[in-house]
Amino acid sequence: MKSSRLVSILLLLQTRGRMTAAQLAEELEVSVRTVYRDVDALHGAGVPLYGDAGHAGGYQLLAGYRTRLTGLSAGEAEALFLSGIPGPAAELGLGSALAAAQLKLRAALPAELRAQADRMRSRFHLDAPGWYASDDEVPYLTAVADAVWHSRVLDVRYRRWKEPTDVDRRLEPYGLVLKAGRWYVVAGPGPRTYRVDQILELLPGDGAFEPPPDFDLAAYWKRYQTDFHARLYSGEALVRLSPAAAEGLTGGAARALAGTGTTESDGWVRALLPIESEERAHREFLAMGAEVEVVGPPGLRARLAATARALAERYA
Repeated sequence: MKSSRLVSILLLLQTRGRMTAAQLAEELEVSVRTVYRDVDALHGAGVPLYGDAGHAGGYQLLAGYRTRLTGLSAGEAEALFLSGIPGPAAELGLGSALAAAQLKLRAALPAELRAQADRMRSRFHLDAPGWYASDDEVPYLTAVADAVWHSRVLDVRYRRWKEPTDVDRRLEPYGLVLKAGRWYVVAGPGPRTYRVDQILELLPGDGAFEPPPDFDLAAYWKRYQTDFHARLYSGEALVRLSPAAAEGLTGGAARALAGTGTTESDGWVRALLPIESEERAHREFLAMGAEVEVVGPPGLRARLAATARALAERYA
């Protein structure tokens, strides 16, 4: 809509300063001719906006001019209040800053949007960690966050899962990621991913670094998760599932069931499901009791059969 676009032009110039018609057109996904018409409309409305010709020219608001318009739609205002998760902000030392920012934003909203934002906060509460997530101490989180922000090198002693478990690393921290209530730092060289709660000691390094200019934290994390799941589920098990067990599958198992499952004459479903290892699959399939039959691989089936016999003897 034109009115929304006019507000967007005002806010872009207010936050970025001078912008050319081509830059505004690219940002708003409209033609340069449309930008010219919108600028004329703003002039007609009395907005102190002027333009300079030439290679270094562009449009600019008169120095000192500020608009109190937020330019927020109802949905945008609701989303902003919903996006402020107090737990992670507090862990980063930004709890009071988040509260103050939300208070200022609320005060700047028109009455109607303020009421809708308040309603959103009263109806929805985001609690990122799972029920069984432990409240791990993350004593170095704020120091790592500070190093990320200021591009400073870190010397750490880090605990990993394989031998030798405790190792010394020099990190160039590119960014922090919060996943399922757990903090990870993505750092060079590499880059590689480290759990912040597994940092045992931390010392500021002797200098700064420049992150790779083409590094994209969100894109890296998406690739990392894809690779992680590919490594995690390296095998498959051929199983028969009762209708109840099939209905209860979630995540990758549910997707595998949808892609490979076939219903047999007795109503059970035969499918190939991804497994991390035979040992882990043994525990997980045991938890399903008599609602699943593992057909293969033979080693997993034999292990489950031996456990079933031992249970039968114990409860005889």
